[in-house]
Amino acid sequence: MNTEKVTARRLTAGEVSELGLQDDIFVSAEMDGLPLDCYAPAFLTGPGKNFEGGSFTARTIFGEEIHVLPDNSEERGIWIADKAGEEIEVLQSAGVLLNLALFVPDGKKESLESLYSAARDAFGAGIVQRWSEETVAVPDVKVDLYEEPARGRKNTNNQNRDRRALDIYPTRVRFLEPSDGWRFIVEPHKEIVDETPTI
Repeated sequence: MNTEKVTARRLTAGEVSELGLQDDIFVSAEMDGLPLDCYAPAFLTGPGKNFEGGSFTARTIFGEEIHVLPDNSEERGIWIADKAGEEIEVLQSAGVLLNLALFVPDGKKESLESLYSAARDAFGAGIVQRWSEETVAVPDVKVDLYEEPARGRKNTNNQNRDRRALDIYPTRVRFLEPSDGWRFIVEPHKEIVDETPTI
């Protein structure tokens, strides 16, 4: 386990309530119920003043949400870096997990194995792993993707539409998310024809 010693001090609930989203903190490094005897870098999920009842929610850099009662002596609490504090063990990031969706033209098994081998050569055989693999045939068709307000009126013109992307394959739509308050509209692709008269 890769850790480093950091000098920090424990905060009271009153001090935590003054923190914002940009403040770096440390909370228990437990993951999926697995207790780890160290801390993890984190940040509050909302401004400290927004939490009520003394319980605060923090999200670690590893994506775990931790609910903390800072004044509860039986919990690990919330810590912040402070040279006048005490030493704590902080779990370090060992790398980045990438969830990749790869489009392989004429995707034969040999092509996929070549990609895998190239990645292992670049990063090391013990580093690159295939956790799950889904092979999907992609039709040779393209779509236009639009965004429009989720509660838009029917039969209105297209003024509210915001063209998000052009010439994309339908399977890619699965990996995109609309903006808050907007929804996706997928239509068959239409080539843009510039009818501006030329001289």
